[in-house]
Amino acid sequence: MIQSMTGYAAASADSPRGRLSLELRSVNSRFLDLQFRVAEELRALEPMLREAIVARVARGKVDCRLYFNESGVAQAQGLDPAALARLRALSDQAQKAFPEAGALRIADVLRWPGVAAEPPADEEKLRAAAGELCRRALDELVAARRREGAKLAASIAERVAAMRSRVEEVKPLVPQAVLAYQAKLQERLKEALGSADDERIRTEIAVFAGKSDVDEELERLTVHLAEVDRVIKQGGAAGKRLDFIAQELNREANTLASKAASQPISDCALELKLLIEQVREQVQNIE
Repeated sequence: MIQSMTGYAAASADSPRGRLSLELRSVNSRFLDLQFRVAEELRALEPMLREAIVARVARGKVDCRLYFNESGVAQAQGLDPAALARLRALSDQAQKAFPEAGALRIADVLRWPGVAAEPPADEEKLRAAAGELCRRALDELVAARRREGAKLAASIAERVAAMRSRVEEVKPLVPQAVLAYQAKLQERLKEALGSADDERIRTEIAVFAGKSDVDEELERLTVHLAEVDRVIKQGGAAGKRLDFIAQELNREANTLASKAASQPISDCALELKLLIEQVREQVQNIE
């Protein structure tokens, strides 16, 4: 399936250290760009997270945040009696040195390093919990990107159908437009040169016929539109391929506009350029 590069996912679970939470945010980017915001005590888990994300995501800027929920950690903590005793001794010494100083508040005590005792760290359980969270979040992220990708694919397919319809409408008009313009050119040259049999008239008409022949451009447009349909149906990481095809479509539309021999053909080229630009905007969000 076609995937968007935009998505969000979050997952959380209890661990021996408290409530562990992971968030993934994804936006469009030319390449895969990973950014991590990981709590310092969880920094060792970053390589595992990176490996898991790279295995599931091919392109986009992905922000990964892994942290302990504060309320969960607070419930899991206790107080270390030894640390409290040391803090009391320090407080008594400080009180003697500074009699005018106020007594320690409960909030000050709880913030003192080492007072809030944490349960023994079980690295294996923590790593397993983080790995499971990452898997769940990635499942959710990929699902969100696929849903968005399906909408983008439908939008592109709608515009491709519109372009194909315009190309098919214009194809029968090309020979008539060329003949009409040749006749007009012949009359103007006849008036200017005074002879309908002049070799220069025939040369100018032949040159014009070559320059105004847009059959090749229309055929290439048809081929490129078919390729867009094929790439969308094939799915996968198709963003760069679709962007290249959109550039080729735009090039053919520009050539069609420059060689247009009638107003309907010129109008068609303008509509094609508008639709192609809309496709290119959608393609920028596809993985």
